[in-house]
Amino acid sequence: MRPSSTLIALVLISAAVTVFTSVWWRDMSYFLLLMWLALAALTVADLVISNLAGRMTVDFDLPPQGFVGHTAAFTVGIRSQLSRKIEIRLDLAPELVVDEIRWRNPASGAGEGEVKASLDLRLTRRGRYAVNALWLKWPSRLKLLEIIAKMPVGQEIAVQPDISPVLSGAIKTQILPLEAGQKDLRLRGEGSEFHQLREFVSGMDPRSIDWKRSARMRSLVVREMRAERNHQIILCVDSGRLMAEQLAGFTKLDRAINAALAMCWGAGLAGDLVGFYSFDSRPRLFVPALPGRAAFPRLQTVCAGLRYETQETNHTLGLTHLSGRLKRRSLIVIFSDFVDTITAELMIENMQVLARHHFVVYVALRDPMLAKLIEPEETTLDAVARSVAARQILQERRAVMEKLARLGVLCLDSTPGALTSDLIARYIEIKSREMI
Repeated sequence: MRPSSTLIALVLISAAVTVFTSVWWRDMSYFLLLMWLALAALTVADLVISNLAGRMTVDFDLPPQGFVGHTAAFTVGIRSQLSRKIEIRLDLAPELVVDEIRWRNPASGAGEGEVKASLDLRLTRRGRYAVNALWLKWPSRLKLLEIIAKMPVGQEIAVQPDISPVLSGAIKTQILPLEAGQKDLRLRGEGSEFHQLREFVSGMDPRSIDWKRSARMRSLVVREMRAERNHQIILCVDSGRLMAEQLAGFTKLDRAINAALAMCWGAGLAGDLVGFYSFDSRPRLFVPALPGRAAFPRLQTVCAGLRYETQETNHTLGLTHLSGRLKRRSLIVIFSDFVDTITAELMIENMQVLARHHFVVYVALRDPMLAKLIEPEETTLDAVARSVAARQILQERRAVMEKLARLGVLCLDSTPGALTSDLIARYIEIKSREMI
């Protein structure tokens, strides 16, 4: 409880009156004493009336888990007989950011004076984070005091990798043409794995006719092929210092994990095997390849516990260790980043060795702010300097990507918002062209 601005103003006015009266009319001491006693009595009466007006009951609800990059609603229900302007504050972990507070109308059948508020908590990092306490502040009945109450919450929310594209069916929509539709016909006609025999109809490629079976069946039949399945896919995530950088509100590591899980689900729908590997200054986790749908819950659990490291990434040790663990040709998707062409030299050399035996896809996240800095709206010296620096960064990134492409590495330099969809589209292209 603390004095309100109204009470402070009354005290200042009373103090000014007291000083002025004491200087000019010294026989007014009884009047000043009564004035101060009246102000004190009014304050005490305000406190008593506010306490006797009724007790306040507060209920709150926090969802047990949420997805990184999304918001979780912390709901507060307040029941009181008084109509008060209540302010809400939360004592919570710094990884949880309060976006806005929405006051809602009382539900039908609710008690008199019941109000509800919903606080949007923006989830910026993976992990388990606690909401410790709820602070409420409201004015007293006569608005001379501000009453502050602290209520312990003691609830936690588990922030998981974002799998909303999987739950919404967006990934299945992209992968579905591999199983049925226009792309499926092309895959069956150009693939290397036998699918079925079909009766020859006008418009089919005569080279696909199986003459031996046609002679036995005394009618023309064709061999229908499809793209090979059961490929081994390794999702390789760099968890070093550069991947902990914030990009458009969230770390590059979280965005890479979200895209990797979407890739795992899509590969499971397409019938491939998926494994997982992470490294930074040394090798960290390795999950052997399993069928994609069976691997998804395991990879989701592993990725949820992946730490934000502060050490520099050792690409030589990490990629060499991965090469020694793989016994068959695989599609390796590497999520990593670099600063300039000098720091990327070791990464390029080790990817070149890895690309001799496997098909490598390198995925990097491009900062969308660089494109805005290249063409500044103002022509000040600082804006021109930032434009030159941004242009140099993009040129060095382009040089590294071109060098990797010449070594046979498929590069994907995408923006944060389009990373998942671009990666799934590139995977469909790889499957359709049988590049693995």
